[in-house]
Amino acid sequence: MQHPAEYKDREIIVLGLARSGVAVAKLFQQYGANVIVNDKKARDLCPEAEELEALGISVVCGGHPEGIIHSGIALVVKNPGIPYTAAPVKRAIELGLEIVTEVEVAYHICKAPIIGVTGSNGKTTTTTWIGQMLNKAGQKPIIAGNIGRALCEAAMEAKADDVMVVELSSFQLKGTVAFRPKIALLLNVYETHLDYHGSLADYCESKAKLFANQTEDDIAVFNLDDPYCRSLVTSLKAQLMPFSMEEQLEVGVYLWNDGEQEWIVYQPVGGERILVLPTSKVGLPGRHNVQNALAATAVAFSAGADLESIVFSLQEFHGVEHRLEFVREVEDVTFINGSKATNPAATIKDLEAFDQSIVLIAGGLDRGMEYDDLLPYFRDRVRVLIALGQTKEKLCRVAQEAGVQAVLIVATTDPAYAMQEAVRLATNEARKDEVVLLSPACASWDMYQSYEERGSMFKNSVHNL
Repeated sequence: MQHPAEYKDREIIVLGLARSGVAVAKLFQQYGANVIVNDKKARDLCPEAEELEALGISVVCGGHPEGIIHSGIALVVKNPGIPYTAAPVKRAIELGLEIVTEVEVAYHICKAPIIGVTGSNGKTTTTTWIGQMLNKAGQKPIIAGNIGRALCEAAMEAKADDVMVVELSSFQLKGTVAFRPKIALLLNVYETHLDYHGSLADYCESKAKLFANQTEDDIAVFNLDDPYCRSLVTSLKAQLMPFSMEEQLEVGVYLWNDGEQEWIVYQPVGGERILVLPTSKVGLPGRHNVQNALAATAVAFSAGADLESIVFSLQEFHGVEHRLEFVREVEDVTFINGSKATNPAATIKDLEAFDQSIVLIAGGLDRGMEYDDLLPYFRDRVRVLIALGQTKEKLCRVAQEAGVQAVLIVATTDPAYAMQEAVRLATNEARKDEVVLLSPACASWDMYQSYEERGSMFKNSVHNL
């Protein structure tokens, strides 16, 4: 696509309202484009419509009328969550129209350097962690994208001396063309979102777009321990900054044991090795968060943060909402909200974070996968499973094969009552010093609007005990 100013008096279609759709519609309207926003939801479910119409933006709700996608459209900006198999997107493809996501639009107007963060798991934690490190270092980070503010909204306000720290999903990246972050971070790649992408290859290709336009002046931070991340190395033009839990590196961030304790170590290009912090002092629990700490440290050093600021943030950052979030302790039972664990790999990492026996609440949207990867973790760490949502029978099967001591089902599909019942059952089953963990291993959309809503209902239920 061109700079948004080039679309003055030309027709732009924005598919999907939500946060990003509203932001991109406003942006093009300010640049003088003729903007039409189309959302399949009924008008009474689109509260944003009135605000856009007051600005002179046309909004069509309640479906996709025939002819709304036509050959005269200059650009289609698609909400990341709308699949490419949706009728208006398929029609746009047939007509050869350019289709992008909001990330591509924002890139063309953003004056600040961009740090892009993606991966199957750990994006939000690591993005937030990087932001805190840079803020402590006296820089001006703006956190946006798949977390916080819509990227277009933030990009319109960003100044050259700001730093945009952007969480990016595969859905967002798939719709990019020229997008080029100054620093790009790929945390990991797991088999997920295949219902959207259709294949693992398409999912991986979407993630790889993060690096596609980088040059020798840019920095690529990647997980050397991840086979897919490692496979990208030979094709990247950017300066490489790997991180590893398993290897000591000539350049990058890695772990080193001095015989007494394990350290996070930074090895800069052509410089002396820097001992950053013992892993025992990292403020977030779990080995997966040690890996996130390595990634955040690599990015922060690459962005010019000083050692003192990085060490302070590694120690003082205690996580974000819905990601192994401490909720409450009741009669020596600890309640933890991990609603952001929307796939089995994320739940495995959550389970690995605790030494205590676990009462697990899990289940949600059925994307057609089985959950056999969870079996050894259920066997070793879960004493009780409380299963709910579309996948409850699948999870129960795995738990029974693993020999989980008690397997209980919440049958109702009423979202608030289901979570209340799950918490009630978990409380009745939990023993002293155990952890009641919400870590669903599934997306929320069978019963809940988002993982945030699911996590909030869990927390409310715990606080009402």
